[in-house]
Amino acid sequence: MPVLPMSLEAGLAANYDFIVLGSGPSGKRAAIQAAKLGKSVLVVEGRKRVGGVSVHTGTIPSKTLRETALNLSGWRERGFYGRSYRVKKEIGSADLGMRLAKTLEHEVDVLEHQFLRNGVHTMAGFGRFLDPHKLAVTSPDGSELVVEGDRILIAVGTVPFHPDNVDFTQVEIMDSDEVVDIPRLPRSLTVVGAGVIGIEYATIFSALDVAVTIIEPRATFLDFIDREIIEEFIQQLRDRGVTFRLGSPVVSVTREGEGRVLTVMEGGRQVRTEMLLYCAGRMGATQALGLENCGLATDARGRIAINAETFQTQVPHIYAAGDVIGFPSLASTSMEQGRIAACHAFDLTPPPAPQYFPYGVYAVPEISTVGMSEQEVRDRGINYECGIARMRETSRGHIMGIEQGMLKMIFSHKTRRLLGVHIIGEGATELIHIGQAVLNLKGTIDYFIENTFNYPTLAEAYKIAALDAWNRMQH
Repeated sequence: MPVLPMSLEAGLAANYDFIVLGSGPSGKRAAIQAAKLGKSVLVVEGRKRVGGVSVHTGTIPSKTLRETALNLSGWRERGFYGRSYRVKKEIGSADLGMRLAKTLEHEVDVLEHQFLRNGVHTMAGFGRFLDPHKLAVTSPDGSELVVEGDRILIAVGTVPFHPDNVDFTQVEIMDSDEVVDIPRLPRSLTVVGAGVIGIEYATIFSALDVAVTIIEPRATFLDFIDREIIEEFIQQLRDRGVTFRLGSPVVSVTREGEGRVLTVMEGGRQVRTEMLLYCAGRMGATQALGLENCGLATDARGRIAINAETFQTQVPHIYAAGDVIGFPSLASTSMEQGRIAACHAFDLTPPPAPQYFPYGVYAVPEISTVGMSEQEVRDRGINYECGIARMRETSRGHIMGIEQGMLKMIFSHKTRRLLGVHIIGEGATELIHIGQAVLNLKGTIDYFIENTFNYPTLAEAYKIAALDAWNRMQH
């Protein structure tokens, strides 16, 4: 059921304890948390249906596209049946969109039910500050309603960055929000930007046997990931035919004709492909919020500065959470930010957040990491040892036909404590939570040595890697 514009006559109150701008991960969690504390809550969502960028163009669509691509292409079975193996010989945009539509409908339905069950009011429209407490909400039909909130959370998310030298009106040139509705599957694709979003989409299309070229102005990418994992990642992608152009800023992007895009880099190097996906940055969706009317400003990327512990802005009763505040811009951390903001807004002190949280990059192959990288351990001067397990070494990996992938653990020599876990390969974003639990509980290498893991499982890699590190530590 769509979220329709509401009016005072329809039972919508003009005054609320808590108004949330945006219904993505942080807005959703904050609204429900405040409602559970007995507060009156209004969620204002710019789309006709709730969910925000995460549900409609970001997290859920990209992961659904990934799963669809891996299933239809037979990617996971190619270790046994060869690179030419495919479940569906001809894969088109309609095949990719079918599963996406069903997934999004389910996600929206669940979220609408959660709001309804918790007594959270929702309103479709764009909110604009009139003063620090009042907002004018413009509905899709053009009508405007003024609402007032004792406390307000800005959780409007981000929009793709559009540079002046790229013409996004051309059907062959897309940003990361538009790619979920790709009109056709190209034979070749240029991806500008090797951040998380760019890398995820580049590898998804590569798994569909699209010839992909990744262009990144910096000499490195995904710098928060352990370098050994990135080296393994690059090797796997190059083996699949993915081309990297690192340290190559883009000078111009032009459409040469139907089904042809020319990308020119500094130094004159050129790349011609059927389509181009521009993923070089996102901007906070704050331009139309009227922040000047409530005493707030943003940085050059439209992001709002906050207190990292309470998520308060410079105006104490106004909070901000999620992608609009910048790094780490993960759905998982955004949810927790929203919850903490709502708790603080109504004087409930939540327990301190764990020191470590996992990062997940849903590329093909998956990458996930928690804790310190090897470089960080070195920089801190910690005496350490690493243990490595290759996924093909596990019986489950062999059964599944997994030929690549690895799990790396870092331990302190002095205390034997786990310092970091870094995984690349099938199931990485699921497996990481074992390492996350041990890390936050200050566990040691002995946990992995002494405990029994289900057999056969990919989780066995933890014991293999721990034994690898233990053997080195003994000597």
